[in-house]
Amino acid sequence: MSSKSILYILGLLVIGCLHSACVNDIEKIKKITFKPNDPDEKMSELFLTYSDSGMAKIRLYAPLAESFNKNGKIIKFREGVKVEFYNEKGALYSILTAKYGEINDKEGTMEVKDSVQMFNPIKNQRMETEALYWNRMDSAIFTNEMVMVRTPKALFFGKGLRSKQDFSSYEFLKPQGKIDIDSKK
Repeated sequence: MSSKSILYILGLLVIGCLHSACVNDIEKIKKITFKPNDPDEKMSELFLTYSDSGMAKIRLYAPLAESFNKNGKIIKFREGVKVEFYNEKGALYSILTAKYGEINDKEGTMEVKDSVQMFNPIKNQRMETEALYWNRMDSAIFTNEMVMVRTPKALFFGKGLRSKQDFSSYEFLKPQGKIDIDSKK
């Protein structure tokens, strides 16, 4: 056998070994990299607009959104969330902010926690609490936590609150408060 033949056979063997070494087994990769608590999707700087008949109804912003598809679709906002609600004419009527949020897409609900604030710019009123829940089906927001509502003329406290998402009117479940009454009128 000539030296050229030996080199040719060795070259084929090396190429064959290299080719078989480059095959990636997806199951082996999953075993190495898969963590059961990791999100299925991860998005940075999420801007999401829900609209109806071409008009924005809800705008959501989150620095980080993580989607989990195991038991229905759950979207978590671990770095905070801001939600703007608009009326049928497209005017902004309330703003919801929190340091943490979670949407359950299957149930149509949202839960926000930690430094929760809801602001109605039309009435210049602000609500503050530590946890708030929103139901997309009936546009209701509610909490069983301590709540503080500030208006230009009053400061209300209570435990538990129910309201529509526009925060135009609300009901305390266990109210307390202080109201400044103008006696000149």
